[in-house]
Amino acid sequence: MSHNSVSQKRLILEIKDKAKIPCDLKRHLSPRTVGTIMRSLPLEGHAHLMGKNIAYFETTIDSGTERARKEFKKGDMAFLSSSGSICFFINDSIPGKTLTPIGRLKDNTDRLKELEPGDVFLLYEDTG
Repeated sequence: MSHNSVSQKRLILEIKDKAKIPCDLKRHLSPRTVGTIMRSLPLEGHAHLMGKNIAYFETTIDSGTERARKEFKKGDMAFLSSSGSICFFINDSIPGKTLTPIGRLKDNTDRLKELEPGDVFLLYEDTG
């Protein structure tokens, strides 16, 4: 049975040469934004930390805010339209900006706490 469906897409968030974190993009959270991201895969960018709660990388994706939220839980994935960034929540957080919810990290979220300057994120479809 496939891990992918019309409503959900299984991805891998890789911290290049360090860790692979399975995650799911969920179309029902924000259909337009998730569709745009899925058509843009694979994505790659330098990993950044926003405080101790959010890891993110910038993309060239241009999609407005959709179904915006201000509160997120550990493991949530969100899109920040102002910078085209895909964000991963390391801890429960109220980031002070509205973001578009797009999915969830499945496990290994604590690996994001180990990010170092120069680390690179790769986000791609799980074909396994």
